Amino acid sequence: MIKRTRVLAGALTLTMAAVVAAAGPATSAVAAGAHDDARLRTVMDRLTTVDGGPGALVDVRNRRGSTVLTSGVSDIVSRAPVDPRSRFRIGSMTKPFVATVMLQLAGKNRVDLDSPVERYLPGLVRGHGDAVEGGSDGRVITVRQLLQHTSGLPDYLEHLNPQEILEDPLAHRDTRELVDVALAHPSEFDPGKEWRYSNTNYLLAGMIIEKVTGRTYGEEIHRRIIAPLGLAATSAPGDSPAIPGPHPRGYVRPGEDAPLVDLTAFNPSVAGAAGGMISSGDDVNTFLDALLGGRLLRPAQLREMMTTRRTGDPGRAYGLGLESRRLPCGGLAWGHTGDVFGFETASGATVDGRQATVMVNLDPGGSDAQSDDMQRAIRTALCAKPSAHSR
Repeated sequence: MIKRTRVLAGALTLTMAAVVAAAGPATSAVAAGAHDDARLRTVMDRLTTVDGGPGALVDVRNRRGSTVLTSGVSDIVSRAPVDPRSRFRIGSMTKPFVATVMLQLAGKNRVDLDSPVERYLPGLVRGHGDAVEGGSDGRVITVRQLLQHTSGLPDYLEHLNPQEILEDPLAHRDTRELVDVALAHPSEFDPGKEWRYSNTNYLLAGMIIEKVTGRTYGEEIHRRIIAPLGLAATSAPGDSPAIPGPHPRGYVRPGEDAPLVDLTAFNPSVAGAAGGMISSGDDVNTFLDALLGGRLLRPAQLREMMTTRRTGDPGRAYGLGLESRRLPCGGLAWGHTGDVFGFETASGATVDGRQATVMVNLDPGGSDAQSDDMQRAIRTALCAKPSAHSR
């Protein structure tokens, strides 16, 4: 899930009083001598003051070590600081995990990226075929187009009422029913002709994984990624509303000037394979390092994943579940962003072994400035001069 929760919730600007109340100075989770980039600390403090997030965390790593910086609070009632070991919902950062599984299956010839969705989910994708040529038709849309957001399928999140989720946050949402919500609306464009982000694509990708393997997308992610890499803080919780282990409270602001609502516990089935996972900064960095380092995919499949097309945003391009952004210091940051109830996240990694993941425990309700400053934190962390810092 990405940006849609913010759009659906309407104008969600924070008042300065709430901003100041939620703020706290950035603190380091590691001993003296660790990475101490003043610019990164400034950005982190901005996230919990000017931008209004209750708390924020950034986990930075390179070949010489790692560090965690935190700012603000994990709980606006107890005022407890953000735990550097925090786990949190990662929203659309789930998509690189799902795409990695799909590409592993492609590498074993169990999935053909250029075959139609119909081959794996016969009869399921049938929408407004008269809206554009081809329409929402699984006989035309390919697996690759799902992974790259070039299917033209409408985003189901644009047609859900977030208030219903807020009123019944523990309710199960069936994936097929969510897909049907999207298919009740016209396609955005002919498959393959344009790029437009749609969470529906990854609900279908998760369904294909289950059809091909006989196991849920979460079970396959655990078997193929989480267990081999030892990602102890990472999970695909299915219907479980809890975040295991140390974690901040997750907050939403349901309207302009409305008070924060604690939505830490909610059923992530509404996000599913589009954004239902939980992880930590360290685990996301480990995953990205392994992915870009060729430990999860064969070279041919990694090249497929990193073959991008323009998104319309300057400096940003999208591959198969992985996006690239140009760095001011040269080169590209590969990663993803994520928005899900209670949390906004962003990650970036370079092919030479630098990674950074940032989290703010407010979404929807964060301003565009919050998102911009999270990207600024990633750029600052990845472009900082390497130092001998350690966790």
